[in-house]
Amino acid sequence: MKKQLIFSVALLISAFANANDQYLEAMQKNIMIVYTSKSSDEIQQAVNSLDRIGGAEKTKWEPYYYASFGYVMLANREEDGAKKDQWLDAAAAALEKAKAINPDDSELTSMEGFIHMIRVTVDPAARGQQYAGLAFQAFSKAVQQNPENPRALALLAQMQYGTAQFFGSPVTEACGTLTKAIEKFDTYKSENPLAPQWGKEMAVRLQAQCK
Repeated sequence: MKKQLIFSVALLISAFANANDQYLEAMQKNIMIVYTSKSSDEIQQAVNSLDRIGGAEKTKWEPYYYASFGYVMLANREEDGAKKDQWLDAAAAALEKAKAINPDDSELTSMEGFIHMIRVTVDPAARGQQYAGLAFQAFSKAVQQNPENPRALALLAQMQYGTAQFFGSPVTEACGTLTKAIEKFDTYKSENPLAPQWGKEMAVRLQAQCK
């Protein structure tokens, strides 16, 4: 009986490990597409896959996070304001699913601010006051939640830079925040194999404008 129990436990552990490996493999494949693909159709397919994975993995926030990120990338490629808003609506809906699983996470709060920030670009003059304020609130909250999160700092810096340019003000504060962000990109480590990795190139490109 004892040997049978041990064997059953071993089978369960093996099955769990295999399932987890399959989850990681599927996630990493789709994340890479979202990160690197130049095809909107490929990104859309990856986002659809991530949404299906999220539906199957009820306790995992990462599928919906990356689906949200994918929608933001699609919004960034869209020139039509109405269509851009549609992508951002989809990004916000996916993010809400992630937040329902993992509330008060710095990465998710950063993504919330990112969505608000892209909303501004649809019509800066009309939307700046509303969505810029929401973006600043989200990024500041994300930094408070995890001061080590480089994406929170990088996105905050981008918002500071854009706002300073819009009003013709010095970009000193933004450049200081960027310096901190890049330092964090070089030192921040996460035990989560699916932790977000994006943002450093964006920060480095923006920092070049500080010189």
